[in-house]
Amino acid sequence: MRSSQEIVQAGRQVFPSPDFSSNGSMAAAVAEDSCAFGSTKYFLLCGLGGFLSCGITHTMVTPLDLVKCRLQVDQAKYKNVVHGFKVTLKEDGFKGLAKGWAPTFLGYAAQGMCKFGLYEVFKVHYSEMIGEENAYVYRTALYLAASASAEFFADIALSPMESAKVRIQTQPGFANTLREALPKIHQSEGMNGFYKSLVPLWMRQIPYTMMKFACFEKTIELLYKYVVPKPRAECSKGEQLIVTFGAGYIAGVFCAIVSHPADTLVSKLNQAKGASAGDIVKKIGFMGLWQGLGPRIVMVGTLTAAQWFIYDAVKVFFRLPRPPPPEMPESLKKKLAL
Repeated sequence: MRSSQEIVQAGRQVFPSPDFSSNGSMAAAVAEDSCAFGSTKYFLLCGLGGFLSCGITHTMVTPLDLVKCRLQVDQAKYKNVVHGFKVTLKEDGFKGLAKGWAPTFLGYAAQGMCKFGLYEVFKVHYSEMIGEENAYVYRTALYLAASASAEFFADIALSPMESAKVRIQTQPGFANTLREALPKIHQSEGMNGFYKSLVPLWMRQIPYTMMKFACFEKTIELLYKYVVPKPRAECSKGEQLIVTFGAGYIAGVFCAIVSHPADTLVSKLNQAKGASAGDIVKKIGFMGLWQGLGPRIVMVGTLTAAQWFIYDAVKVFFRLPRPPPPEMPESLKKKLAL
């Protein structure tokens, strides 16, 4: 087993730190960083970036998420997005559009902290496990494995708040605030009430996150290779953030599609007490699993782009190392040359 310093060095070789200096000096670039790539401080600040990016963005789209959830559980009443907003405004007023904002912020902030922070941890450690050459050749598999591992733990943090959020938004009269919802859930269903939708949550979020990170990383790589007219090291930080936003939106569209059936199951399970995933599928059928896909594509696309933008902006603010697209290790170049 290598030491922590060797692990960090292996990560740096595959995911090198960017060069922001005017004369191309790596020493100048390192001096600008506030910490070492792969250090404890680096991982903790990445977790903070995830906390802010997911907490803020999910809370901002609470009204759209509320209508989307109600469409999933009562298509006959809410019909479509526009009608869903009209019905909600008529019944609850503008204040009603903010229902569930507290569990949304707390749940997704905790999830984002684990998702982004642990993704960076697993990416570095998995790179060390398979070696720098394999980490480059099989980098897409590396992204998928690191993101799936991170999301497994992130959803455990999210599940209690997600359970409360869906009940507040879709069960009239159940509760209007998080403080009302949590004791009611615990009293009626115990701890199981907070985690009964964890498996469908994994089914929704793990494919979503795998697509989110792998698609983003590959899109960034392709954009700098074929679209952006100059190397990333020569782009300003503002230009890099614009590329980040674009790659995030592209990743978000694919995320929404692959995770939507499980998202519908989560909403239905939290609405129907005692029902299983199989019961829900039998009741609504295959096409019913795709209810609300349109608004979710808009929501998740915008959400994912904004999350990557905020996450990258946090890295810029705290002067964290922000590796450019992966580079082929020198040892592999020599082997290919031979």
